[in-house]
Amino acid sequence: MTFKIRNVSLDDAEGITQVLNPIVEEGLYTVLDTTFTAAEEKAFIQSFPKRGIFTVAEHQESGVIAGFQPVEPFADYTRAFDHVGIIGTFVSSDFHRQGIAKSMFQATFEVAKEKGYRKLFAYVRSDNERALAAYLSQGFEVIGTAKQHAKVRGEYVDEVLIEKFL
Repeated sequence: MTFKIRNVSLDDAEGITQVLNPIVEEGLYTVLDTTFTAAEEKAFIQSFPKRGIFTVAEHQESGVIAGFQPVEPFADYTRAFDHVGIIGTFVSSDFHRQGIAKSMFQATFEVAKEKGYRKLFAYVRSDNERALAAYLSQGFEVIGTAKQHAKVRGEYVDEVLIEKFL
């Protein structure tokens, strides 16, 4: 299968929800606990920060969104963190183990450097070994663990803090 890695468009909102909502509903791989409508996702894309990066992986033959990877500025209340972005990575279970995350990381890193980011930072559920392995394989390093950082479905979840210098 071949995938096109590109910037998000408003037309991707429905496809993004089709990737994200099953992950949210499963409750195992993200701390997000509420599903999103296509209209809500479209509004999110429209209001996405100008310095943000929003990469999608599109299956070339079918046009289906297979994954997406947003990077948002770490903070907007001070310029002290202008070099830091918060990254998230989501791949549909239908397309696992096909190199999609790796391809999105490569594209995102390139654009992040162009936009002046020097470091990417992420929070990964401590029980999400697959995601943590994906990030570590891309050069991220574990810098700590936030104990009981999230509460998902009534259970506290630790999050591993990771970073990568570009």
